[in-house]
Amino acid sequence: MIRLLIVASSAVARAGLEALAASSPELLVVGSLSDFAGGEDLKADVVLSAVAAGDLPFAGVTAPMVVLTSEAEPAWTLELLRQGVRAVLARDASQAEILAAVEAAASGMSVIDPRDLEVLLSSAMPVLSAEDASALTGRELEVLRLLAEGDSNKIIAWKLGISESTVKFHIASILAKLGASTRTEAVTIGIRRGLVLL
Repeated sequence: MIRLLIVASSAVARAGLEALAASSPELLVVGSLSDFAGGEDLKADVVLSAVAAGDLPFAGVTAPMVVLTSEAEPAWTLELLRQGVRAVLARDASQAEILAAVEAAASGMSVIDPRDLEVLLSSAMPVLSAEDASALTGRELEVLRLLAEGDSNKIIAWKLGISESTVKFHIASILAKLGASTRTEAVTIGIRRGLVLL
């Protein structure tokens, strides 16, 4: 069970996010606030935020944050990731994308809107620190090794017992951490680093 704190300046947005969270048996809403004041006492596993980007505090927020923003653009996404935000999605993200991002953030993964990811990868800007670059999680290593076997997202999802959207988030995280722009490049880097054995 993932304990979720919802922070949204709009009451309508809070209600919508609460309804979204209620649709998942994996989530338990521990609080719903208009700003971050007092949120640190609620012991959440993940913070789902839909406040204006300029109102996001980073000091004092220890839980992984998923940010829904209308200001989603590569430079802003990069800055949020550098500040410690784990997931950045556009406000028009689907229910499935938001729920998958919350689950991914709770598992320690970073999630980026696919539209931003392509620009960030092609610009060669480091999304994560060098220290994080080789720190693939156990699940990411499993996904990378299945990619090396030529498996599709659907087959990987079936083999690992996870959803295809979760596989996509794992692959996006692998690409970002390895500094790769394609699945093939990620596998090649993985082989060079000894992460994948032939």
